[in-house]
Amino acid sequence: MKKTNEYIHKNVLVIGLAKSGLAAAKLLHKLGANVVVNDLKASKQESAVLELIEVGIKVITGDHPLTILDEFQIDEVVKNPGIPYSNPLIKLAQEKNIPIITEVELAYKISEADIIAITGSNGKTTTTTLIYEMLLVDNKRPLIAGNIGTVACEVAQDATKDNVIVMELSSFQLLGTREFKPKIAMILNIFDAHLDYHGTKDEYIYAKGKIYENQSSTDVAIINYDDEDVMRSAEGSHAEKLFFSSTKECMDGTYLKDESVWFKGERIISLKDIVLPGEHNVENVLAAISAVKLLGVTNSAIRKVLTSFNGVKHRLQFVGEVLKRKFYNDSKATNILATSKALKAFHTPTILLAGGLDRGNEFDELKPYLKNVKAMVLFGETAPKLERIAKESGIEVIKRVDNVEQAVYTAFEVSTTEDVILLSPACASWDQYKTFEERGDIFIQAVHKLN
Repeated sequence: MKKTNEYIHKNVLVIGLAKSGLAAAKLLHKLGANVVVNDLKASKQESAVLELIEVGIKVITGDHPLTILDEFQIDEVVKNPGIPYSNPLIKLAQEKNIPIITEVELAYKISEADIIAITGSNGKTTTTTLIYEMLLVDNKRPLIAGNIGTVACEVAQDATKDNVIVMELSSFQLLGTREFKPKIAMILNIFDAHLDYHGTKDEYIYAKGKIYENQSSTDVAIINYDDEDVMRSAEGSHAEKLFFSSTKECMDGTYLKDESVWFKGERIISLKDIVLPGEHNVENVLAAISAVKLLGVTNSAIRKVLTSFNGVKHRLQFVGEVLKRKFYNDSKATNILATSKALKAFHTPTILLAGGLDRGNEFDELKPYLKNVKAMVLFGETAPKLERIAKESGIEVIKRVDNVEQAVYTAFEVSTTEDVILLSPACASWDQYKTFEERGDIFIQAVHKLN
């Protein structure tokens, strides 16, 4: 861990406990800060709360008292990424010009290892995992952190100069960065997402673009040439720019040619040898190859991963086959674009399981991708909206059920051999399930009960 005296005797407020808050509080305490933790929902008897109190950290639960900033003379706030800036305590800290960061910033400040940072509206976890696996096969000593795996500032504490940290980042995390400067940074894609948090698409693009903001000429910005918003985000970058494209031959980057993937004029692998399903995953592969080639990973290591890696759990994950019906779990598809990409991956009759939290949007953008959908099984708050677009798309078999488990059984009943049964909800899970992972696990369990 890189030594820093920045936090000695500094008064720091950590808002939101969870995994990232606990890790940040413990790290700050280790760095010599006077730490106060504030969490609205935590119980005073929770193990995490008791653990912090035991080492002398003040923990305030059940409320976000506005007096806390003055009472403890707070110099800096570390907030949980999910807490919006509209939170009254956060707003007050802003008014007082108190710096507000996320724990990702702490990770950067103490990391001895170079950081590869990955963000995007879709494909972050798959790309992060691909990069990690390629580096691992080539003995580059990678560590994985961020939205996937372990909290970034925990990983950074154990990282050395011989490691490289592969870090998946959300717009929420990036918005709370100030000096964060990854050695290699990439935005995979940008589309309308999390507007309930950011307010406008421009604010969302700004948050994503912070991944490039502090990079210098000794760093590399990997850029999706096919995405106008990504290109716009990278315009002011001072880093070396490396483009990837699935539509144009970027001779100084990563691209497709003759049904193969190429990097700077060198053929890497044939598309037919990549086992990861879906056209959208081609872009993830291009981005991953761009990053690892910069670190000298061999083509044989890249090929070994791409000929065996068949997806991340809950992200177009092949669950199994029952009586010649193939089941895929794409519970991570929490928006229309993700579901559109999942549907494009299949060219056989498909039964789509969809629905979830109603964020106010309609689903008309999904219509062009329903051509191979023979039936839709719908659940959650958005079921009526999805039923409308199913009817307008001429889908004859439309079923409404109470939950994902029922959806699996209903889909199986209306299916025939060679059908694909796809959970790709196009919605967040929070109307019925705590996380998309819980939703996906229930789907998997229900499929296994069919055997």
